[in-house]
Amino acid sequence: MQTSPDNEHPRLSLRNLPRNVWAVTLTSLLTDISSEMIVHLFPLYLANVLGARANIIGLIDGLAEMTASLLKLASGWLSDKLQSRKWLTVAGYSLSTIAKPFLLIANSWGAVLAIRLADRAGKGIRTAPRDALVADSVHESQRGAAFGIHRAGDTLGAALGLLVALVIVALTQRAGVALSQGTFRLLVGISIIPAILAVAVLLVVAQETPKKIDGKLPTLSLVGFDRRFKFFLVIIVLFTLGNSSDAFLVLRAQSVGANVATIMAMILVFNITYAVVSGPAGRLSDRIGRRRVMITGWIIYGLVYLGFAFAGTVWQLFALYAVYGLYYGMAEGVGKAFVADLVPKEKRGTAYGLYNAAVGLTALPASFIAGILWQGMGAFAGFGPSAPFVFGSALTIVAAVLLALL
Repeated sequence: MQTSPDNEHPRLSLRNLPRNVWAVTLTSLLTDISSEMIVHLFPLYLANVLGARANIIGLIDGLAEMTASLLKLASGWLSDKLQSRKWLTVAGYSLSTIAKPFLLIANSWGAVLAIRLADRAGKGIRTAPRDALVADSVHESQRGAAFGIHRAGDTLGAALGLLVALVIVALTQRAGVALSQGTFRLLVGISIIPAILAVAVLLVVAQETPKKIDGKLPTLSLVGFDRRFKFFLVIIVLFTLGNSSDAFLVLRAQSVGANVATIMAMILVFNITYAVVSGPAGRLSDRIGRRRVMITGWIIYGLVYLGFAFAGTVWQLFALYAVYGLYYGMAEGVGKAFVADLVPKEKRGTAYGLYNAAVGLTALPASFIAGILWQGMGAFAGFGPSAPFVFGSALTIVAAVLLALL
């Protein structure tokens, strides 16, 4: 498909935002208000309340992301096969919402794992069809901006959710370093409200994007994809192997002496940076290319991880969290737009499934390796809290060089 003249496809802005982009952005905003109130407290809840070790926390996060990724692969392909995006997206958000209340009665790390698996299954079902819904709703010349706006809304919701959580933590346990069970369950109860609203918005506002596919229906494989897309998946796997769960950033902050409220404030600053950068980064990628923006973001990531490895004070971690938001803003939405650039429209849902599967399936070994590097396993005592971040920074350098060669 060739890009049409600018007068036919004006710059994407809030004024001419397609209905589906509005629907998905608002749904993601509400979902992130809900999820971000508690997701960053999971490692603290597991460690402080349930007594789980770092390798168990890494295993739980890795299994949860692997579950999501397997379903992202299947749901992306299914959305192409059924020529339907909306209803799979609705089903995924609904499953995550149904799973959330069970956290109110979870009293072991095994129960938390089961609930996390159900929640991530919902994410796995919805993500690829949702991304394809956005990509199908805009012209290719506006794709980066559309995903940037979506990520900005998503991250604004995260910031609002964190702000609510910060206030509640400050009111219920003030400067306590360890998270209490009562505070966590209060946040879970409140988080259910925006989760329900998110499903309602998607049901009412979003529209299906029917399309007629010429030829055979897509198959669930890499056959027929461009070599550049396949090479990009290899690069993503390598990068993600060093990109362990953000749970380790939370545990790192606590190891330096940050209390729960301070950690929530750090993550809030991160999300504000992420929200501010996502939209402009998406529009910039429309002008100068996706790779340049992504490589810059990855370089920032590598430097930030080195900072986390050697930081020794709370204020240093505050600064690192703020810069960490630059990486997310420059890489997340732009990466999804890049996938759409590399594949034909009729295989877009499958491509997003493969892309998300590559990320999520690698998340399990990435997080488990990080936990072992930190606290060890069995007779091995580990190398300490700096090790996972040095490892991640090194792999990022290799991945950035390979992306430059794509």
